Amino acid sequence: MGHLDHATFGWLTPVLSYVMACIGAALGLRCTVRALGASGRSRRNWLLTAASAIGTGIWTMHFVAMLGFGVSGTDIRYNVPLTVLSLLVAMIVVGAGVFAVGYGRHRGRALVLGGLTTGLGVASMHYLGMAALRLHGDVNYDPVLVGTSVVIAVVAATAALWAALNIKSPIAVAVASLVMGGAVSSMHYTGMIAVSVRVSPSGVALPGATAMQFIFPLAVGLGSYLFLTSAFVALSPTAGEREASASAQRPVESVAP
Repeated sequence: MGHLDHATFGWLTPVLSYVMACIGAALGLRCTVRALGASGRSRRNWLLTAASAIGTGIWTMHFVAMLGFGVSGTDIRYNVPLTVLSLLVAMIVVGAGVFAVGYGRHRGRALVLGGLTTGLGVASMHYLGMAALRLHGDVNYDPVLVGTSVVIAVVAATAALWAALNIKSPIAVAVASLVMGGAVSSMHYTGMIAVSVRVSPSGVALPGATAMQFIFPLAVGLGSYLFLTSAFVALSPTAGEREASASAQRPVESVAP
């Protein structure tokens, strides 16, 4: 058995991954709130932004955490196509859940469907990302812990979408994002605790890219996207602010004597 280290850089990767999960959740929730107050093309665009933010935040959280993952007795590489596919799966499946909430006529049913879809998307992204792992040995999973991680993902996603439907205050959204970030991180590390590796030492070069060659640059790029999009959303006026601005610009009608 190879010894697994989930924090080879100490607290740096767990803390940074949690921060990325919180930023993605905050941006996604804020965009969903904006979408529910809009209509037509504007609603669709806000929901697309929410899906990309949540999906990107979750993916970045996972692979920033994976930067700190190591196994004694073997190097680690990542299959590039599978890693990229895990990002696309995160965005597409999370998008399906967000749109279910954004356009659902019955909020209760839409919340259940959206939470289930989004949660399964988060879990699919995680385990697809793990399938991209290349090392000298065999990777095995504890089925009970895997099932627990999936349940955590579904509950976390449902809670996040509920917050988007019911919480409007920016402060409340921020608190919900901290909770969501914690839940996503819990899902990730529960899934990682489920992992065991039987190392088979070999001198054969592993296929794929190292974390620093591929994962780190991509995570930095996606993290920059989250920060820039957060700034855009923060500076973008809300529907109430636009209405107030339009009212202020209307000419005051003179009252006839």
